[in-house]
Amino acid sequence: MTSTSPAAAPHHPDAPLPDRPNQSNQRDRQHRRTGKRWLAAAAAVLVTAGAAVAVQRPADGHEATMPGYGRDDLRRDTDAIRALGVTGVQARVTTVPGRDLVTISGVAEAGTNRPVSGSGYFRMASTSKALVATVVLQLVDEGKLKLDDTVDRWLPGSVDGNGNDGRRITIRQLLQHTSGIHDDDLPGYTTPNEYYERRYDTYTPQQIVALAMRHRPDFPPGTGWSYSNTGYVLLDMIIEKITGRPWHQEVENRVLKPLGMDHTYLPGRTPTLRSPHANGYQVFPSGERVDVTNVILPDPGSYVSTTADVNRFFQALLSGELLPQARLAEMRNTVPVSKEIQVFWPHGRYGLGLVERPLSCGGSYWSHEGGDGGYITLNGATDDGGRTVTVSMSTALNDSPDNALRQERAASNLVDHALCATPGNGRDR
Repeated sequence: MTSTSPAAAPHHPDAPLPDRPNQSNQRDRQHRRTGKRWLAAAAAVLVTAGAAVAVQRPADGHEATMPGYGRDDLRRDTDAIRALGVTGVQARVTTVPGRDLVTISGVAEAGTNRPVSGSGYFRMASTSKALVATVVLQLVDEGKLKLDDTVDRWLPGSVDGNGNDGRRITIRQLLQHTSGIHDDDLPGYTTPNEYYERRYDTYTPQQIVALAMRHRPDFPPGTGWSYSNTGYVLLDMIIEKITGRPWHQEVENRVLKPLGMDHTYLPGRTPTLRSPHANGYQVFPSGERVDVTNVILPDPGSYVSTTADVNRFFQALLSGELLPQARLAEMRNTVPVSKEIQVFWPHGRYGLGLVERPLSCGGSYWSHEGGDGGYITLNGATDDGGRTVTVSMSTALNDSPDNALRQERAASNLVDHALCATPGNGRDR
């Protein structure tokens, strides 16, 4: 199997695996990478420098008309996020005619008055999983694989040892995080020193899988739910095995190019982002706020995007542009997430690369949030894709579990208000 991603360094296949991280940091790193950002230590809230800037910037010079939810409402919701200590916020609401409502709050760089760009780049992290899942479902629709194929059918011997058995794990279970594969946490940045030491580390997919195989499964396949980034690394490898092309090339050819998502890209081994972008910050348990913009993230979560591109993707996916209705129905066949994640996603359910969450106005919406490299992104789309919203925050409040949860709830409230088209007089979750 050839290399999978431009983000992977040219490791020799026999190169030693990285040392296993300290066990006390395992859970914290996993949740940072999945978008569930809480840490065990408590610390004071770090007040973000810079005055708030809330500006309405309609896309393409057009001012949006959003009955029941307008610029003042979106500004109020973005300002509420910034007030928690988030350096910069950008949010975009899109409706079918393509008329966007865009609002920003805060600054692009701490200590300056430079405003956040309403079309700025950010790391989309785990939102990328929805892109990967879409490609897998397209391959299923083309008859090139089946959801009930085993991992061993395509990657014989890759999932083995310590009770792991690729003969018992299916593609569907990888997509839905029900495989039981333990997510061995790559060295990340639970302290500022660790960030500076490990921010440019790279791993091959084979190394990531091998790290996971050091652990016993979290549960027998199909009997539980546990977020597994490693499961999606395996899906990348399976896409390559089936198509004979790099997985990210399939994402580009099947999703990005057809939808005109010209501002979504893989940075490879380049640790910086294209301009314009807000700097990404991490607030550590010590209360230190550190600029963590420059970093190399593991695939498939290394994509960089914009709010316009993310909205375009979810609008196209939910409206049936990318998948026929039968495959889309399979994608939206959900199971409950774990009790631990329910704290962040109340009544949340997970499909095949899609998250289902309830709306305060009734019904539900579809999304896949992401968080890494200082950027936290929440998004959502109505059932038919007719209304989409993405909010990108350039600070991860990891100083305490309560502050991480406050950030999640404030962003979730923005998504709920925008999709319900109400000024927020419904119940806040």
